[in-house]
Amino acid sequence: MANELSGASPQPENVDLPRSLKELIDRVSGRQISSVMPPVESGIVDLPPYPFLAIVGQTEMKLSLVLALINPAIGGVLLVGPRGTGKTTAVRSLTELLPEAPRSLCPNGYGCLPEDVDQFGMDGVCPDCAQRFGQDEPLAKLDQVHLFELPLNAEIDDVVGGLDERAAAQDRFRVRRGILAQADRHLLYIDEVNLLSDPIIDAILDASAQGQYTVRRGPIAATYFSRFVLIGSMNPEEGQLRPQILDRFGLRLMVDGLEEPKERLEAYRRVRAYQTNPRRTSREYEEATKTVQSEIQAARDLLPEVRISDEVAHLGLDIIDRLEIASLRAEITLFEATRAYAASDGRTEVERADVRIVAPLALRLRRSHFMKAYFEDQKNEEKEIKATVEKVLET
Repeated sequence: MANELSGASPQPENVDLPRSLKELIDRVSGRQISSVMPPVESGIVDLPPYPFLAIVGQTEMKLSLVLALINPAIGGVLLVGPRGTGKTTAVRSLTELLPEAPRSLCPNGYGCLPEDVDQFGMDGVCPDCAQRFGQDEPLAKLDQVHLFELPLNAEIDDVVGGLDERAAAQDRFRVRRGILAQADRHLLYIDEVNLLSDPIIDAILDASAQGQYTVRRGPIAATYFSRFVLIGSMNPEEGQLRPQILDRFGLRLMVDGLEEPKERLEAYRRVRAYQTNPRRTSREYEEATKTVQSEIQAARDLLPEVRISDEVAHLGLDIIDRLEIASLRAEITLFEATRAYAASDGRTEVERADVRIVAPLALRLRRSHFMKAYFEDQKNEEKEIKATVEKVLET
């Protein structure tokens, strides 16, 4: 593995090989980049993204994003921090690491998959896909996961879908798929998620909670799947996030600036190298990126076999109880994240150490001081009501 990362000649047998996906990412990210090469005037606008492995530091952020790729059941990632700390860059750089997933071949664009038949029967897919399934025709094929971005200026019809104007011009009425439907089985990234309008936030909440949504436009309606991994980023200086959508994010990261001058200098050098010659910089990490991508795919394939014992699960539950976290999504995220971490390490059993690493990512920003005070007030009122009832009935 180490030779694949460096592109160097074979090393002695006692070379210190990476023992896990996390260590592999940390090691490659810690390498110094080569000297900056002269800029290349190619005239091509479509440039490669900034390499994920070139991001300096930010270990928690990189780990959380990788875990979300391995296990979509984690519930996505929220990156919270000031401007200029690499949040958006990190998310967009995931395009080079994205694994494969089943992509629907539904001719109507509803996102029908074979598992929908297994779960809901023939009513779980559209009539055309039900007919194709009965004829042993494939309903899906493996395709790379994609990253969809929700523009900040998006309107509600862009998000959920609207009337297809081109079809309407030919007297054929049908609903055009929105971004939420297009992102089914993919990643949906929302930058500055705290600045979205309430109608769009509500649409995202409903679609992510149900895994599907219905669009009605006049006499026609269409239902689409929306089983996406939600990734958001925000700067708390610009406004807070509504509790309802905050609860939809599985892992929560506080992304602060780099503290060590050495790291900040290395980050500057890498950014300058990328701005000067992006393709050269991308090639420096190309082999390592392919290795990490294959490791993510292997972990994703291993994930169904990963189990968490009752002993380890009760440790997580004890932590949640002591922190007085009410939301059941806390243990869902914690357990699914530990499973993903074990899979990234090539294991089929979650260990106690996995809980120690993942718990801070899954449990922060989940306690509500408002709700705690609210319930305390209600308990006091409940005691007063019972005492009054008993006093009156005793007379």
